[in-house]
Amino acid sequence: MKDKTRVKGSIHYVGVNDRQKHLFENLWPLPNGVSYNAYLIDDEKVALVDTVDVCYFEVFLRKIKKIIGERPIDYLIINHMEPDHSGSIRLIKHYYPNITIVGNRQTFGMVEGFYGVTDLQHQVKDGDTLNLGKNQLTFHLTPMVHWPETMMTYCETEQVLFSGDAFGCFGALGGGFIDEKINTDIYWEEMVRYYSNIVGKYGSPVQKALEKLSGLPVSAICSTHGPVWTGDNIERVISIYDKLSLYDGDEGVVVIYGSMYGNTEQMAEAIAAELSAQGVKNVIMHNTSKSHASYILADIFKYKGIIVGCTTYNGQLYPEVEAILSKISGRDMKNRYFGYFGSFCWAGAAVKKIAEFAEKSKFEIVGEPVEMKQAMKEDTYAQCEALAQAMAEKMIK
Repeated sequence: MKDKTRVKGSIHYVGVNDRQKHLFENLWPLPNGVSYNAYLIDDEKVALVDTVDVCYFEVFLRKIKKIIGERPIDYLIINHMEPDHSGSIRLIKHYYPNITIVGNRQTFGMVEGFYGVTDLQHQVKDGDTLNLGKNQLTFHLTPMVHWPETMMTYCETEQVLFSGDAFGCFGALGGGFIDEKINTDIYWEEMVRYYSNIVGKYGSPVQKALEKLSGLPVSAICSTHGPVWTGDNIERVISIYDKLSLYDGDEGVVVIYGSMYGNTEQMAEAIAAELSAQGVKNVIMHNTSKSHASYILADIFKYKGIIVGCTTYNGQLYPEVEAILSKISGRDMKNRYFGYFGSFCWAGAAVKKIAEFAEKSKFEIVGEPVEMKQAMKEDTYAQCEALAQAMAEKMIK
């Protein structure tokens, strides 16, 4: 009978799949679900690496007992305290009262705050080790990737990196969990969306973590979401996180707009058409009343150019555009070219408000903003085309 749980050596997968939840963090769509990954090291001392969302505790416990039977778990290693990973701590302590929780200084205040657990704690610092018998673990603190307590655990014996949320992605796992045994096609785009939605603000801490871990030989990356990555995919996964955390976009322009009756949308269409005519192949259009912010943010992380426009609404920005600008600001984006346009009926405000955003951003402003009163005219088409031409010059060099 084939072992369905083994990652490598004495390391086993005991994670679960969530195909019920519609929104991750009550914000981000999950069309393909999500996995909550945890791992069990069955050695002389048994170590559990992270837990799962409390809703799935019974499934989680069954998987653990199928591997170790009635043996005790000696250590619970907490790489990350978000409740989708730490939610089962109180119940694990109930079933394994003598388990020692392993974490760093930042971890234990959260363990007490969330779950009221204060006993049997083993605090580790950066570079500390823990011997389980055949397997030796080393702990690497990676603060703000993407919470202050985050760390990664490295199994020196098997060269396996338990990376917490780093290198994770949306998407439940289809049967298997190791990349070479499943079709991984859906996970690459979902990795970009996961990074841009969840980790996006913390590019600098991600870069520090990548530098810290660069010397480690890694045969498998065991993240808390998505497949276990092995072989050539390890380099691919790391390169995606490296590129995204450097805010290094590809050639392309994301046109984001909010339109009540279609006039502002025609400005966006004119801009997109001219971008294409100028040779920009990647032109991505997002109507903020239809596209979820999750996908807009993913495209902003992928491409260098951003053009935003909207109608004036109650003397302010169109609400959905205002919301996406807020989300962009919250991710501390860099290295982008930015253009903008807007419209009004009797009193213009949209262009002025977007200009305020542009001034505060770290983007390079491109072209002249276009402001339209009521509906498209020939001079409006010409101005939209001029804005697109200015952006295209930045894209194609």
